[in-house]
Amino acid sequence: MGRLDGKTAVVTGASRGIGARIALLFAEEGANVVCAARTVNDGDHILEGSLSHTIRQIKDKGGEALAVAADVSEEQDCRNLIDGALGAYGRIDVLINNAALNYYMPVVDYDVNRWRRAFAVNVHGPFMLSKFALPGMIERGSGAIVNISSGSAIGPGRGPYDSVGRGASMYGASKAALERFTQGLAEEVEQFGIAVSAFSPSQVVPTPGTVHHGLVDGEDDPRGEPTEYMSKAALLLATEPLARVSGRVTYSQQILKEFGWIEEARGTGVDRDGTGYSQI
Repeated sequence: MGRLDGKTAVVTGASRGIGARIALLFAEEGANVVCAARTVNDGDHILEGSLSHTIRQIKDKGGEALAVAADVSEEQDCRNLIDGALGAYGRIDVLINNAALNYYMPVVDYDVNRWRRAFAVNVHGPFMLSKFALPGMIERGSGAIVNISSGSAIGPGRGPYDSVGRGASMYGASKAALERFTQGLAEEVEQFGIAVSAFSPSQVVPTPGTVHHGLVDGEDDPRGEPTEYMSKAALLLATEPLARVSGRVTYSQQILKEFGWIEEARGTGVDRDGTGYSQI
């Protein structure tokens, strides 16, 4: 028996990296997985990975999955994604808001349209998808929404500073907003039996994106954590009882160790503090 047998999960940003790994694990745990991303076919993006590849991996292992091309910064695409999931499987039990966008550059150089688009993907998208998925969850009296945040939400604190930063102001601001949104929404929908949570990697996860941006050197970089920690943390937060997880803003290794899913842990949330939202 899988932890998601008979359930349907929507996973955004499922063409590569963390989102693809979450989609694969959820399918292995019995879910019908609706995979959403902008990159449909191999070669459509400079980074390795595509929806077609993720779907093929799931189906090769006997899982059930549906690909939906979607730009989560656009309202109509968000509506189409939720409608597509409902049309195919009749229900949505779990929503994983994983899609993210950033351009690492200082504020003075940041193009205004790029700033707006990145904020729309990172904050407006989770809002719209949650809004459109919630009516069915409310009607059934159950559901889970898990938002993927980032260590960038932890600010540099007050000056003076030893460095000039690396252009993460926008990404950090959007992820901090996502964490506040998480706890606000959790408070609103607890009465309906719906759990809402957010978590970040305890350490940088080697993915095509993080390698491309130079955050890690590759999969074997000792600074990184296994991608499976992120997928397991998403599964934990999507399936544990509401009273134990709703409103939590946490970190992958922190939550996995707390629930006994791993024996050893390190990184943010374990040997260094996370954001303020993770401490309340």
